[in-house]
Amino acid sequence: MKHLEEEFKPILVSGIPVHSYPKEVFLDYLKNSIEGDRKKRHIGITNTEAMYYAKRLPEFNEYVTSATFSLCDGIGSVIAGKFQGQSIKRFNGPDFMLSCCEYGQEYGWRHFFYGGKEGVADLLVENLKLKFPKLEVAGTFCPPFRTMNEEEKSSMLKEVSNSNADIIWVGLGLLKQENWIAENKELLNIPWSVGVGAAFDFYAGTAKRAPLPFRKLGFEWLYRLILEPRMFKRNLNSYQFMFSAIGDGIKKIGKIK
Repeated sequence: MKHLEEEFKPILVSGIPVHSYPKEVFLDYLKNSIEGDRKKRHIGITNTEAMYYAKRLPEFNEYVTSATFSLCDGIGSVIAGKFQGQSIKRFNGPDFMLSCCEYGQEYGWRHFFYGGKEGVADLLVENLKLKFPKLEVAGTFCPPFRTMNEEEKSSMLKEVSNSNADIIWVGLGLLKQENWIAENKELLNIPWSVGVGAAFDFYAGTAKRAPLPFRKLGFEWLYRLILEPRMFKRNLNSYQFMFSAIGDGIKKIGKIK
């Protein structure tokens, strides 16, 4: 397998990378790495809120820029890209997880689900198995809502690492899940780590996902805001980055003229 940079160049939106390719490109790459070198890699799910934090938190910026793939999650990233002369394909976290579950059936991919409130990961697995009967589940783990002591953490890492998973899906919410992956990725015997946030609740049925028309139009954020007003502050962060990126694009156009 060639080195990533020789094949897949990211698009930069105000300096933050996103990879814009058909989903088959990502899935085939995962397959080749799972069957090949099994190097420990992670994938970033990058929306405008993630971009906002990547501009402000050096450790989070490192997570996004060092990801094998940074997938565009959200219409805000697409809009920001357009103002900087870039055309970006959306491939959000929940859809990516479903695509991997479906695609991996043929190749026996083993999935580990880490996160969610108590019982959510198990509900998620039940629903995914109804949709994908050949899905291979390596295990689930619901962490306590407190810092684990060293003995608990060691036991957890051993359980996860010994599961022989090919992908670990981490659903702890933005920043927390990425920090978890950055801290633990190299300690696990798992080639791929992906933080997918609300995907656990969506597919477990413990939270409503926006109907397909909302998602296609890029208004999933609005649907979530209506159901969860607490998302307002997060949306402000997203807007702050998006309008800043639009401003960057306008300035660049002005310089060209």
